[in-house]
Amino acid sequence: MLEIAIIWDWLAFAFRWLHVITAIAWIGSSFYFIALDLGLHKRPNLPEGVSGEEWQVHGGGFYHIQKYQVAPPNLPTQLTWFKWESYSTWLSGFALMAIMYWSGAELYLIDRSKMDLELWQAILISGGSLAIGWVIYDLLCKSRLGQRPITLMLLLFILLVVMSWGYDQIFTGRAALLHIGAFTATIMTANVFLIIIPNQKIVVADLKQGKKPNPEFGRIGKLRSTHNNYLTLPVIFLMLSNHYPLAFASEYNWIICSLIFLMGVTIRHYFNTIHARKGHPNWTWAVTAMIFIAIMWLSALKPPIGDDFELSNTRTADDPTSHVELVGFDEVDEIIQIRCAACHNRQPVWDQILWAPKTVLLETEQQIIDNADRIFLHSVMTTSMPPSNATFMTVEERQTLMQWYAQIPQSQKLPFVRRQSVQ
Repeated sequence: MLEIAIIWDWLAFAFRWLHVITAIAWIGSSFYFIALDLGLHKRPNLPEGVSGEEWQVHGGGFYHIQKYQVAPPNLPTQLTWFKWESYSTWLSGFALMAIMYWSGAELYLIDRSKMDLELWQAILISGGSLAIGWVIYDLLCKSRLGQRPITLMLLLFILLVVMSWGYDQIFTGRAALLHIGAFTATIMTANVFLIIIPNQKIVVADLKQGKKPNPEFGRIGKLRSTHNNYLTLPVIFLMLSNHYPLAFASEYNWIICSLIFLMGVTIRHYFNTIHARKGHPNWTWAVTAMIFIAIMWLSALKPPIGDDFELSNTRTADDPTSHVELVGFDEVDEIIQIRCAACHNRQPVWDQILWAPKTVLLETEQQIIDNADRIFLHSVMTTSMPPSNATFMTVEERQTLMQWYAQIPQSQKLPFVRRQSVQ
């Protein structure tokens, strides 16, 4: 069994590595072509059908690029297709989700305090929602709204907000953000696989038969490509979010997720504008900063330790006037050993955990004290630990950990988790 677990863990690492590599390739080519398209120059005497051109220098050479708005008069002998970057990114991501969240559903996917799902039910909702999301989005694009891109983008944002909230009502916070990322990435890859590439193949087939291609295919492809461009940065954030509990384990994680999509728009608007040589809209960075500050505020707004519990009422070593008694270490140690030590010891007893996550050991008093900041962040400020609350840590126990943490001198705490940040 140990050998199988090790192989499984390395498979997860391999697919994560592949996912990152292919995502870099896809995002790089996507950003490049959007910037190229926006930066095309129009000049007199361009060849027939050419809407613009661009001169670029890179790697010691010069490149002269021309874009045919619909298609060239004659089909070139060689065409380079940009599609496998997208397909490989989605396939590797889907495999990684199956390895991490489907096989590890009890820890990472199912939150029985939200919905008591069987494994097959959770997997069905997980995979089925991705397909349903694409169908809804595609119908919107193919409706009359396809001629009104701004309205369509607003409806797409509303759809993403609704799905963010919906996933959070069903799955763990970690899985909710991961799934809205997968939901968005499915839309992006399906745009390439089901719309952009097939339309381009129709244009190529028309050229081979000597027909004049329909310019509508180019308009549709440009619309879907623009959506992908604005969705890319939020998807990257959601890919990374499972490493940051303040994002996924917050009470307001679905709102944080929604704001991230707005940040993606503001950042891409800045770069798209300068690539189009329409100025430098620096106001977008101010808006982005304000959104990010709002996200940080939301992440610490309501720790999961009870509505009536305030840190300012906690007695600390330098506050002898408080009415709350100091928490002894024995009480804290009992909570840690019951709720956390199944994984955070030299020989974890939880299935599928081969070694202590992030090598954090909580077996001795000194190890617990050394990791006080992590305990606070993961079990008091957020509910990321225990995963899925698999060991049933109570609100009262989280309050006890909060009181104990407040007793630790400020000089021993990391700046981002000082108690003033949540008063």
